Amino acid sequence: MPPLFAFSLFYFSALFAFLPFPPFYFFTLLLFYFFMSYNSLWRSLTPLYDPDEAKAVVRTLLDSLFGMTLTDIVCGAVDSLSAADTQRLSAAMRRLEAAEPVQYVLGSAPFCRRRFAVRPGVLIPRPETEWLVQRATVAAKGRKAGNRRILDIGTGSGCIAISIALEVPEAVVEAWDISPQALDVARANASDLGASVTFTLADALNAPCEEATRDIIVSNPPYICRREHAAMSPNVLRHEPHTALFVPDDDPLLFYRAIALYARKALRPGGMLLFECNTLYAADTAAMLRTMGFDDPAVHDDCFGKSRFVEAVVT
Repeated sequence: MPPLFAFSLFYFSALFAFLPFPPFYFFTLLLFYFFMSYNSLWRSLTPLYDPDEAKAVVRTLLDSLFGMTLTDIVCGAVDSLSAADTQRLSAAMRRLEAAEPVQYVLGSAPFCRRRFAVRPGVLIPRPETEWLVQRATVAAKGRKAGNRRILDIGTGSGCIAISIALEVPEAVVEAWDISPQALDVARANASDLGASVTFTLADALNAPCEEATRDIIVSNPPYICRREHAAMSPNVLRHEPHTALFVPDDDPLLFYRAIALYARKALRPGGMLLFECNTLYAADTAAMLRTMGFDDPAVHDDCFGKSRFVEAVVT
């Protein structure tokens, strides 16, 4: 808390005995005054977000830039920023008001208890995707040493591959992406977090022919149909890479089919394939894998109760 503000609270508290009205009304006026700046910040984002989400975005920004807690905000810390910090906050708010995701503004996003660098051109990690890491980690730890060769297809920021490598350090982890820009970010994340991952420029739709040498393949490929544009947020449409998001309306399983064909050859017997899916097509993905000869494909819900993941095994 800024010293001047702390002194002010002490000074005002000494006056309570002399107030002509109850202290409650004094605090109400005080909070109204100090909340004005915070209110103006989140209200400026309501054309893009609902009020609760706008407040969460602003709190995330204030926490990351200045270490402010909600208590700090209530106590007027926003109004006590220095001129330099006020200018810094204003610049960040202008980017948010232009529908840029807060993760790009801050340059990082949380995932599996760690922070991963992100920038425009690299897909922002989502909390629901952590299920893939959790499931792959359990599966890898349950295998014998030497049977922990893991591939992440469409790695983006590297969050899945790096998280698995850190959770299972004896595993041999490789990650593919078609974007050199994404691979640069992923390599930097691996270096910063101390993870051993081999990153390879590769196209999931034109995967190489390989012998059965892998034990787990995990992928969160593009799965949003073009016709779903209208239901998407402007911050996603304007700023996140469309190559990592969209598939043709007439072939929503395009990437799943290609990756599954590769996995049939590349996975050892008993190897596992893990997908994150469009919730509209999770059951269709499982059915496709069944027709391709995978053993007992299963659909799993995400942390929001939506059918989002498919797990299958090669026999």
